[in-house]
Order: sequence, then structure tokens, then C-alpha cells
Amino acid sequence: MAIVTMKQLLEAGVHFGHQTKRWNPKMAQYIFGARNNIHIIDLQKTLAKIKEAYRFVRNIVANNQTVLFVGTKRQAQEIIKEEAERCGMFYVNQRWWGGMLTNFSTIRQSVERLKKLEQLQQESKSTTLTKKELAKIEKEKLKLVKGLSGIRDMEDLPGAIFVIDLPQEAIAVSEAIKLEIPVVALVDTNCDPERITYVIPGNDDAIRSIKLITHIVAEAVVEGKELREKEEVTEEVKEELPQEEVKEKVKEEKNIDFEKEGKINADKQGLNSGTSE
Repeated sequence: MAIVTMKQLLEAGVHFGHQTKRWNPKMAQYIFGARNNIHIIDLQKTLAKIKEAYRFVRNIVANNQTVLFVGTKRQAQEIIKEEAERCGMFYVNQRWWGGMLTNFSTIRQSVERLKKLEQLQQESKSTTLTKKELAKIEKEKLKLVKGLSGIRDMEDLPGAIFVIDLPQEAIAVSEAIKLEIPVVALVDTNCDPERITYVIPGNDDAIRSIKLITHIVAEAVVEGKELREKEEVTEEVKEELPQEEVKEKVKEEKNIDFEKEGKINADKQGLNSGTSE
């Protein structure tokens, strides 16, 4: 089954770029032409690039790595959250805090602080905290929740980040590049694609376009998890089976009867002996 069809890309408006006067010449290779002073993206190239990005995401997830979904612009916020949660990955859909990747240990401390504040609130009935102190705790907690809720369980750096709107997420991209974390991005005609590991040329403003591409990346994550689970089950079965049973299983799978094969070899040797006489 195809990852995505040309019809789906067209219906989502993935091919619509920015005004020609706002273009980045480095995107020229992905532009088909212009219509009414709007650049039209070459969807054949988009299709090929989607396949490359899909395989990459699927494979790193299959190898037990994570993907961080990043999209803080208004049109992307809810989509990023929904798709990341659907595939069980982490996300940032509010303001990117500087150092979320490059100063990860400090971010983890902030997450621990959030957990502590939540615990204080739960225990507030049995403590002597004043209303003013509780209000202060609530205010600090809400700020941390807004910025960190999507990564509170992310204990290690991600294997890759997926980004909507490069100019908007310039700090996130710079941090990922600095740490040599691969970047998968939906890249519009006004962007510089040079530093992006996996470019998906497309409209990063239309909700339908953002939703389709984000859904595809999430599907790659889902498939990667399925592959990983199958591999883990296979390894578990191998460990549990005694050696003789493993050999028997291999014989069944390859449809080889070793005893019969041995007889055939013996018969061949007998024939060869008879011929030589």
C-alpha cells in the first residue's frame, strides 16, 4: 500500500508555496513553476522525499530511538500534539525553550520541579501552606506544564526531530544540528533546505497540508514500533526455545528434511561408486 498518493497531496494543497517574491533560491530544485505569482512545488519530488523520510523515521524507531515532533505555530499546535500522542512520541507545540536539546540536563531538572509541584498540590490538604503559597505553586506549575508537558517523559535526547516551519523553529533546528541530531522537516519555498537531513518540500501554512505530512510521519513511527516489537518477540522465542527445537523450527521454515537429504547424498555416493567400477 502506498504511503501517500499524488491525489492526497493535491487535495491537501501541499503543492502551494509562497509568493514568488518571498522565495529562497535554494529551493529552486523543488519548484515546478509559478501561477498567479505563487510558486508551485513539484509534487513528484515531494513524493520521493516523503518516501525517504518515512523509511528513515520507521528505521530509527525500529532501532529503539524516539522522534520529537516540533510545531509551535498556531496552525500546527493541535495537529502536532494529536499525532505525537497517537504514535506515542514526544512533542513541543508551545514556545521552544532555548536549551531544550543543548541544555537537556537543565530541562530535566525543570521536569522534576514540575513533578514536585504537582506532588505539593496533592499533599496540600495535609500541609500548612497558605492560599498565597498555593497560588504561587499553581502559577509556576502552569508555566512548566505549558512548556514541558509534551517532553516530561523524554529521558534521553531524541533520535531525530520532525519540524513544521523552519523559520519559526530556527532555534530547535540549530540545537539539533549542533548535537548532530537528524532533522526531518516540512520545507516551504521561502526556506533554506541546506542543513536539513530529510527535506519534505511542501506547504507549511495550510492546516490540511500540515495534517497530512504530520500524519505520514506518525504512521512511520507506528510501523517502526511494530517492526521493533516483532523483532523483540522473535528474539524472545529464540531464547526460550531449546537448541534442538530451534533447529527443528529452522527445518520447518526452510522446508528441509535433513535426514532425507543425508540419504540422497548417500545414494549419490553409491551411484558414483557404481559408475567408477
